[in-house]
Amino acid sequence: MYIYRLATWLLLLLPGHFFAQLTIQVTGIPANTPEPEPLFLVGNFNHWNPGDSTYMLTRQGPGRFSVTLNPAPGWLEYKFTRGGWNTVEGASTGGFVPNHTLDYSGQPTTIEVQIKGWEDLHPGGGGTAAPNVYIMGDDFYMPQLNRHRRVWVYLPPDYALTNKRYPVLYMHDGQNLFDAQTSSFGEWGIDETLNDLFNQGDYGCIIVGIDNGESKRLDEYSPWVNDEYGGGEGAKYLDFLVQTLKPHIDATYRTLPGPQTTAILGSSMGGLISMFAFSERRDIFGLAGVFSPAFWFAGDAPAENAVAHPKMQEARVYFLAGGDEPDYVETDIIKVGNALLSAGFMPQDIYFSVPPDGQHSEWFWRREFSKAYQWLLADAALKAGKSRAVRFDMDLQPGPAGSGVQVGGIAPKERIEIKILDNEGKVRRKGKQRGGTIRTAELPEGEYRIMVKKRGEEWQMGALPQTRE
Repeated sequence: MYIYRLATWLLLLLPGHFFAQLTIQVTGIPANTPEPEPLFLVGNFNHWNPGDSTYMLTRQGPGRFSVTLNPAPGWLEYKFTRGGWNTVEGASTGGFVPNHTLDYSGQPTTIEVQIKGWEDLHPGGGGTAAPNVYIMGDDFYMPQLNRHRRVWVYLPPDYALTNKRYPVLYMHDGQNLFDAQTSSFGEWGIDETLNDLFNQGDYGCIIVGIDNGESKRLDEYSPWVNDEYGGGEGAKYLDFLVQTLKPHIDATYRTLPGPQTTAILGSSMGGLISMFAFSERRDIFGLAGVFSPAFWFAGDAPAENAVAHPKMQEARVYFLAGGDEPDYVETDIIKVGNALLSAGFMPQDIYFSVPPDGQHSEWFWRREFSKAYQWLLADAALKAGKSRAVRFDMDLQPGPAGSGVQVGGIAPKERIEIKILDNEGKVRRKGKQRGGTIRTAELPEGEYRIMVKKRGEEWQMGALPQTRE
């Protein structure tokens, strides 16, 4: 049955000689497209490989390109890149644009499209991440893989206001979690979701988002090798999380470091590596979210790995599949769930959700994240105290004559309390003052967030409006 499923999957994803030709002609590209960078087609027919030379476009003339492929009949989704997800097609004003789609009949077809913009070449603009999202490092070293990677950190809104310790959720594909400008498929909106839950009384949670390695993504997110697609570096990636990243996070931030307050979550290949981490290192990750997992990539190995690690302590896993995903996504989850039951888990340790409209897509995972988070982590910190409300609508403008920033709505002699946080979320300055002009010139180069509290009101938070040189 597995061989049949895998063969079916390959027919759906790979170009072959069994189907008629589809020609996609690009009739226009943005004026700021760098020359002579090649253009690539990426979609559900090549497992979203953004630099696949098989799908490199051929130049037909000024601003005109073409590529021909042989997909199976059915629903196609695709975009264009300049070789990587960091150079993916975007809207004309920058930022995310939805995938192109086509219900392909299987007959010889030619379609014309225009590329209106590139996400990395947007004119001006800024990211969509909330002020309490930080870049812990653009090039955090992964010694187990001898690579560097960007790491994002979301800190709860009251992190700088209390001495609380927080549970931690580690998530893969960090590009897609917080910022529409770094996401190739639309962001998950993790920051907005958790800020809303926090203001409804949630205790709070630290989120650590690790960017995927683009061309190394499949290798890093599977410990098992797929003869067609790669893999095999998942154990080293897990060692990076356990031996390097988690100790750094626990040393830098106020965490609750135990397995009952440490979770791991991802989708597709990220779901595969999350399940592997949960099975192999339940002493570290006692909670796991496994969304639309690509178990097909590794055959029976995820189930065999699950049954080989008996339950020794409290642990829980949240499975999610979409009703509009291929049937084997659900059946493979059932197989792994049954393996967990054989390993000593109880039904109440496993949650399996299959919304009928769900698809293998960021919008679906974004919508369902809140339910998974609350089932996994809502009680993890035992709610030692109430959360403090924090607003994110602070009006910040450059101050007069380079004096710093001006906080709107504050009278010249009104007394306020301030805190300035650096790009790791550490408080660099705090104190009280009169008036809404906050001096920033003496701060070292970097990105900063400002928190302001008026007497009798909630804290407000915002990012510095200017870029420091």
